[in-house]
Amino acid sequence: MLERVERVRAFADLALHHALASTELSGADRALATDIVYGTLRWRGRIDFVLGHMLDRELPKLEPMVASILRAGAYQILFSDRIPASAAVDEAVRCARALGAERATGLVNAVLRRVSSDHAEIPFPPLETEPLEHLIHALSLPPWIAQRWLDRFGPADAAALARTSNAPPPRTIRANRTRRSADALLEQLLPEFPEATRAAIAPDALILGRGASPGRDPAFLAGDYTVQDEASQLVVELLDPQPGERVLDTCAAPGTKTTAIAERIGPDGLVTACDRHGGRLRLVARDARRLGLDGIELHERDASQSLQDLLPEEGPGHDGFDRVLVDVPCSGLGSLRRNPDARWRIRESDVASLAKEQRSILDHASRTVRPGGTLVYSTCTLLHDENEEQIESFLADHREFRRVPREDLPDTLEPVLREDGSVECLPHIHGSDGFFAARLVRSDATQDSGDESGKSGPLESRNPSPTEIDKES
Repeated sequence: MLERVERVRAFADLALHHALASTELSGADRALATDIVYGTLRWRGRIDFVLGHMLDRELPKLEPMVASILRAGAYQILFSDRIPASAAVDEAVRCARALGAERATGLVNAVLRRVSSDHAEIPFPPLETEPLEHLIHALSLPPWIAQRWLDRFGPADAAALARTSNAPPPRTIRANRTRRSADALLEQLLPEFPEATRAAIAPDALILGRGASPGRDPAFLAGDYTVQDEASQLVVELLDPQPGERVLDTCAAPGTKTTAIAERIGPDGLVTACDRHGGRLRLVARDARRLGLDGIELHERDASQSLQDLLPEEGPGHDGFDRVLVDVPCSGLGSLRRNPDARWRIRESDVASLAKEQRSILDHASRTVRPGGTLVYSTCTLLHDENEEQIESFLADHREFRRVPREDLPDTLEPVLREDGSVECLPHIHGSDGFFAARLVRSDATQDSGDESGKSGPLESRNPSPTEIDKES
């Protein structure tokens, strides 16, 4: 898995899921494999710094598989309290041999034994005098992310953010408000999850604890709750959908925000959920069934292209959706706790292309908002290029939209609101993923003549079955 992330920039969670699904490993061994993969990715920068002191050559010049074996072995020695150092060394040697790298077994053995005996003597660059090097080598950030965070937050907060981003995230859930309140759900779950507590901000959020595994919990299977980070829940709190409204979710999969919207608008409302990947739309359909939610339409659609045909020809909603959520694909640097591979998979050169795609989605989505309607733009990153700069540029080009002032936003959001009314969640401050969101409203005046017009087809009137989605994809 580590070699695949390095070689082809694979998504670690998907690669690991498919790999474990084809094995007969016990539950304990699956958990150990997951810890080694995710832990090595979180701390790869620090691990590489230590290995660099033990090697007689540069780590990048090693065969990639050998480098990955060394990193996995070093992670266990440096960070695991479950595995004796001698066992980590022996298993790394066996791994090299099993993977056809017999010629490297001597190197692996010697280097990892040195890591075991000498790593405590390696000095790391101090934050006070070498902040950039400290973020890179002690706190495991790629240089470009370290520099961005240092420029924006300063040394102390950048280090705090990096440390938090290296810790496993808490398991946060959202109560299905069509079934029961968060307080009632908490009382129900405490016998099974004694560490469970109410989250600090989101009204439907509970924190089960870091070791909690709700996947087999009868209450989860019955649809009483959904696993969703608190910051993600706050995006829907900012959107503030009301009963009976029509809402468009432009980049819906895997569907946690889609189902949260459906829970709020009730049986008289409608969520039109789009995603470019038909396979991922099946996740939305599956969760909607588990939660007992109707009123969700699924469309396999690239939101960077026209969405006008999603509007009905006549009747309610023909002039646009009441609310539109634009939760765009992004660099994901606010969710490094959850997706540690993103720091190594995303390159600085990717940001410009992501920003271009985000702006295209935002432009097309804005044309589906009815006069007086609401648009929320959100990301799970902390980069200005994908956040503030997108909103400023969009507003400069779309005078029919304006920001909703802070005083007009839900009171529950007060802890994460900035002066301009945008929402920013920071892992080291709020304990959630890092998120940015801004709420805009379209004026009641008719859209300008530059907007798209014309509709290429009727709105679907029911949820497609998983079989239909398979055929479409």
